[in-house]
Amino acid sequence: MKIFVAGASGALGRCLIARLKEAGHDVWGMAHRAESLTAIEMLGAHAVKADALNREALFAIIEKLRPDVVIDELTSLPASPFDLPKHLPIDRKLRLEGGGNLFDAAQTYGVKRYIQQSCGFYLDAGHDLATEASFLRISAPGNIGESARMYAALEARVTSAPTMEGVTLRYGFFYGPGTWYWPDGAFSAHLARGEVSLIGAGASTFSFVHVDDAAQATVSALTAKPGVYNIVDSQPLQFENWLKAYARWVGAPVPPCMTEKDAVLLMGEESVYYQNSLTGACNRKAMAALGFSPRKAPWLSTVG
Repeated sequence: MKIFVAGASGALGRCLIARLKEAGHDVWGMAHRAESLTAIEMLGAHAVKADALNREALFAIIEKLRPDVVIDELTSLPASPFDLPKHLPIDRKLRLEGGGNLFDAAQTYGVKRYIQQSCGFYLDAGHDLATEASFLRISAPGNIGESARMYAALEARVTSAPTMEGVTLRYGFFYGPGTWYWPDGAFSAHLARGEVSLIGAGASTFSFVHVDDAAQATVSALTAKPGVYNIVDSQPLQFENWLKAYARWVGAPVPPCMTEKDAVLLMGEESVYYQNSLTGACNRKAMAALGFSPRKAPWLSTVG
């Protein structure tokens, strides 16, 4: 199949191109910066220089290529999670407006299947693990709520196409080479400098996924039944346990504790919500339908 990948130069995109090439597909990867285009070519894919916000140019590309499948992995995220709040407006614009241009072009020029990146960590399941029927946390405070509403809009868009098969992949927090959550990643550096605190009980449940496992699931989604899939690992952890295990794994000091009251004063209500109200996700559907078999996260070796 001819596959067009938007957002092809990120940590997931590079793994995805490699997996798609291994499966024998004709892969076209879109990026904007010269170094990203070079990376795509080095992986054996065709590099396409484009800005998703340039609607006319994007339509011309899809009209010329006529791919069978479009995979929307568009993101604009900072090098550090600490910079995420000020960067989110740019990311939302790219995903909603730029992704909207890509989606409309795909519909116009007869793309058969559209695969959309979504979120497996802002799902609301009460005290249980979220399933594909769970809703996004659109009423959450601050940027969590803003992001959840963005993901809800992306999911609604991909299910609205009358002529394309829509697949939504709700990825967990990415870890692995090139991500924030890796020994040389930005989160590890913040931990080493004592810049991350445990807020209150740390009662949230986090679900992660290795970028290569996410890429393999995405390849499987090329031929799976259309719909929504949670792409997360099989070991959801309470945030307190995860943070301490992760710190041990990367050799960082034990994170200091902070009361919820102090956290609200210093960082706002959202910081408390993030560490104490999020829900992990269940991957049973993906395991059954996609043959998904995620690896065990490396920090679990330090859990007592």
